Amino acid sequence: MIRHAIEGDQRAFRRLRLKYHDAIFNLISRMIRSRAEVEDLTQEAFIKAFGSLRSFNDEYAFSTWLYKIATNNCIDHIRKKKLQTFSIDKPIESKDSDYLFELPDSTYEPDREIIDTQRTRMLQEAIDALPPKYRQVIVLRHTEEKEYAEIARQLKLPIGTVKAHIFRAREMLYKHLRDKMKHY
Repeated sequence: MIRHAIEGDQRAFRRLRLKYHDAIFNLISRMIRSRAEVEDLTQEAFIKAFGSLRSFNDEYAFSTWLYKIATNNCIDHIRKKKLQTFSIDKPIESKDSDYLFELPDSTYEPDREIIDTQRTRMLQEAIDALPPKYRQVIVLRHTEEKEYAEIARQLKLPIGTVKAHIFRAREMLYKHLRDKMKHY
């Protein structure tokens, strides 16, 4: 699809956008709260990606490249929008007097740490349950964040085999975790 898109095939552009739209939208919505801004930034990410598609190196995952573009776009947006801030620890001076500004902690979730620990433990158990050849590629890809080409070189496997192992490992992880969640 990428090669067709580089050649100007509009259907390939549409298919790429449809395939990755929701993932990019969700990524951006974790960084930006305004739905309208998320939609705009998602669109901008695809415009930037498609505008520089010729510079994409197909040794790497297209999704990783697209996520990087979307993330950088969000960071730029946040920097441009950065509001003037003041310290909540120091008094605010006014003509009449000084006064303190206090903010309630509306984000405190006492069980969040326990839930995160359980989620991490469940995921690690699922990874540990994988057959060794699948566990190895998942650890290299997602824990050590290596590119497909690096994994292929390290394991002395064809890149297609690495991709197939990662795909199969993800399916097995999904099934394991889905089955585990049925018991909760």
